[in-house]
Amino acid sequence: MAVQPLIHNSTARRMAKTILNGFRSYFADYLNSTLSAKARFEKADWHGVQQANVDRLELYKLKVAQTVQYLGMVTNKDIANLELWREAKTAYTQLVFNFPNFEIAETFFNSVFSDIHDHDKIDDDIIYVLSSQLIEAPAAEYSIFVRYEGEGFRETFYRILKESEFSLPGEDIQLDLDCIMEVFNQEVVPKLKGPHAEIKFDLLESTFYRGKAAYMVGRVVDGDQRFPLALVFLNTEEGNLYVDTAIFNADDLSVLFSFTRNHFMVDAPLPYQYSHFLKKLMPRKLDYEIYNSLGFPKHAKTEFYRQLVGHLNNSDDEFIIAPGIKGMVMTVFTLPSYNIVFKIIKDKFAPPKEVTHQIVREKYRLVSRHDRIGRMADTQEFDNLAFPLDRFSDALIEELKKVAASQIEISDDRIVIKHLYTERYMTPLNIYLEHASDEEIRSAMEEYGNCIKQLAAANIFPGDMPLKNFGVTRHGRVVFYDYDEIATLTDCNFRKIPEPRNEHEEMQSGTWYTVGPDDIFPEEFRLFFSGNTKARKMFEEMHSDLYELSFWTNLQEQIRSGYVVDVFPYRRIKRFDRGKDSALEVFSD
Repeated sequence: MAVQPLIHNSTARRMAKTILNGFRSYFADYLNSTLSAKARFEKADWHGVQQANVDRLELYKLKVAQTVQYLGMVTNKDIANLELWREAKTAYTQLVFNFPNFEIAETFFNSVFSDIHDHDKIDDDIIYVLSSQLIEAPAAEYSIFVRYEGEGFRETFYRILKESEFSLPGEDIQLDLDCIMEVFNQEVVPKLKGPHAEIKFDLLESTFYRGKAAYMVGRVVDGDQRFPLALVFLNTEEGNLYVDTAIFNADDLSVLFSFTRNHFMVDAPLPYQYSHFLKKLMPRKLDYEIYNSLGFPKHAKTEFYRQLVGHLNNSDDEFIIAPGIKGMVMTVFTLPSYNIVFKIIKDKFAPPKEVTHQIVREKYRLVSRHDRIGRMADTQEFDNLAFPLDRFSDALIEELKKVAASQIEISDDRIVIKHLYTERYMTPLNIYLEHASDEEIRSAMEEYGNCIKQLAAANIFPGDMPLKNFGVTRHGRVVFYDYDEIATLTDCNFRKIPEPRNEHEEMQSGTWYTVGPDDIFPEEFRLFFSGNTKARKMFEEMHSDLYELSFWTNLQEQIRSGYVVDVFPYRRIKRFDRGKDSALEVFSD
């Protein structure tokens, strides 16, 4: 990067320094939050884990707001002046040059600007639409991982376990090693090409924490071959740790870092180096997905926008109305060459919907701060996102004018959408079933029931449970993605349909009994399978307990008594057999 001349405007320099101080304050508190994850895990403080995730998300917003306040105090000019921001950006670029976390610092600058200005003033002269620094592969990664080599495989894994950062002792390290080696010998050893003595094991120095598990992540290096490595640790809650599974392939590692799961707590002072290391192990993951997993959702939005712009520049297809049954609350469009859907809240909702714009936004906010346990799609929220008008199909333009006119502004060459959400595209479950084999239908119905049960155990009731509100991922998982009727399970009033008391009530059309706004009747869930008797029959063979009132009320009692579920991101068959039952087995994938 060419060195820019020094800025002589003292106000612009003070602005740049103030924003940088705000970023440093944010990043220090961010790292402290991640560093304390180890203590929460070892104390089995699961409620503390949940609260820490929410607090870390709120931290960014708090620091941006504080920085905006300080800007008004340290400057003597109008901080809305765009020319002043151009100079402030140049000064800021000089300040963060060669910073180890410069990309996060640049996004923080963007956030401060956006808190003061409308998004329609986005310009690369004013904010970092593109990064100021060329992002290249790190010259050396030794600063973020520890390398093990020159020993036998079992001895290497023994060292890894013994040298981990955990303070708690292993419950049975030899059993852990037996289990790890069984999988390693099956999945990795047959693929090795080089001499075993030359195989290297690189472990990221920071442990990844999420929910009730801790993950040591790294790679096995065999010449030019790379195999993912992840060891998953659980706490017995009696003062010991054990390895629940070991992962050595990219697909399983990708599920660990899925868009349906919460961010990790990981001490990553060099975010780009961590992202680069992980991207090499999961090449199908995009940059924004990795940053999101690392706990940088705001920078993930920056990377998403850059990736979207890059895709538009290298494609020519049109945005169209998303396939499937239209929703009553959201209008959804997509780009066929792009695996993302864009969701806009409609201006008016058809009966029986009684929600408002604000209620819908609150539902999406609830999801963003709740443990998604691998069953709810992550969303990104954008204001005033601009698209080239000529990339929108005529049918889509007409649809937006008809159902969401208040949310769009159309000029000569672009359309600005005032508020929207983005989600990963998934095949709607109802469409998937239309072309599925009997085996695929059975698997999807098992997944559909598991999804509902696991959400319920995490204190989430989906509200609307028709098949169209669930999607199927490329890994065959069923995920919920329609949030306008979502509620916490403990706020629901589950009831049994009353028996009619007389012939008049029995013959009356509609419901003869009163129904409150929070009343839910599990017996009615059969209606969600309208028109698909085969899927319904398979579902009821595996999940008929969802029709029972007791299933829901028992879960409510458990949650109110402090129960915290965690559904681990790997199949039940992947878990090591340690000769003991798990209380969470009913909720395992």
